[in-house]
Amino acid sequence: MPVNLASPRPEDLLPVKGVMLGVAEAGVRKAHRRDLLVMRIAEGTRVAGVFTQNRYCAAPVILCKEHLASKLPVRALLVNTGNANAGTGADGLARARLACAELAAALGCDARQILPFSTGVIMEPLPVERIVAALPRALADCRADNWVGAASAIMTTDTVPKACSRRVSIGGKPVTVTGIAKGAGMIHPDMATLLGFVATDAAVSQAALQKMLAQASARSFNRITVDGDTSTNDSFMLMASGAAGNQEIADERHADYSALAEAVTAVAVWLAQAIIRDGEGATKFISVQVEGGKSEQECSKVAYAIAHSPLVKTAFFASDPNLGRLLCAIGYAGIPDLDVDGVRLHLGDVLVARDGGIDPAYREADGKRVMQQSEITVRVELGRGSAQTTVWTCDLSHDYVSINADYRS
Repeated sequence: MPVNLASPRPEDLLPVKGVMLGVAEAGVRKAHRRDLLVMRIAEGTRVAGVFTQNRYCAAPVILCKEHLASKLPVRALLVNTGNANAGTGADGLARARLACAELAAALGCDARQILPFSTGVIMEPLPVERIVAALPRALADCRADNWVGAASAIMTTDTVPKACSRRVSIGGKPVTVTGIAKGAGMIHPDMATLLGFVATDAAVSQAALQKMLAQASARSFNRITVDGDTSTNDSFMLMASGAAGNQEIADERHADYSALAEAVTAVAVWLAQAIIRDGEGATKFISVQVEGGKSEQECSKVAYAIAHSPLVKTAFFASDPNLGRLLCAIGYAGIPDLDVDGVRLHLGDVLVARDGGIDPAYREADGKRVMQQSEITVRVELGRGSAQTTVWTCDLSHDYVSINADYRS
């Protein structure tokens, strides 16, 4: 069960003017499950994206970058689950191109105006004929209020769909931001098998949209880790239809830039945290806050050293305050001149360590009390400066091993 995360209610998800979503059962990997999503977007919609840095990036990632580089207006996004179409070479690219061409023919546009996305098992041929056969059903299902269906159709090992909406006033106009995401394992994005799609009806220039996306990504999807594995398929897309009728936000100097950027980031952070709450086998949601660093980079080194450590994560699963594992991770994080006498380690409201060792007032019963909670904050004070960062992670349970051992069966 996910950690304090319920399935979204359709009534809580706000339609975005200019965006229509349709789902279908294509049987990509398993029969009788919705595994295909078509997102139709209005003419004039601007689209920005950030993608995995994995050198074995999937065929759809390669095509997405290629199609965006063409500068042709995007008309639809095509997403399948069950098969990642990664590690498939030239054949994988050909199959992804065919899927784009078939959807483009149905919509009367150029194939480069379709952005493809895939998630699922790596190194297996994409059954593109099944996707093509299901396209008419997905198109017939397209409607503005289908966000929950869309979130469900892109799931792999997720146990609940992930979707979120915000509304903000921009230039006196009500503007909507709604997004969906999938991911539960192989989660450690490096974007400057996670997929995130956020749409708004605000009018935003291409340059401002890409800036908003980069800012949101840095504060959300690039601050989570389940297992330290960066997927071949990670993609995070931001779309702006312009249908809200506000004055176009041209750049960061626009009076409304911050308000919209914060709404986009809020949706992205919610989705990113939902991925951690639904991490494979997760029973604990853990925030790792590192402050007092010389730079954000060294704060991130410490945060990820803690968040990636199997010893730390299994201790959290067991509710075992074996907190020497935390000190060990801080020590090997890669800060060669770290003065451990200046480091302070907190577990929730409990001061655990200072002056190079355990705090004399620390009692294991206090550590146990915090470790038994479903949501836990680890706070590290480095005592070196004013930089800070936060990373979200989960524990590592028996179920994580079972889920991944049985993934292809």
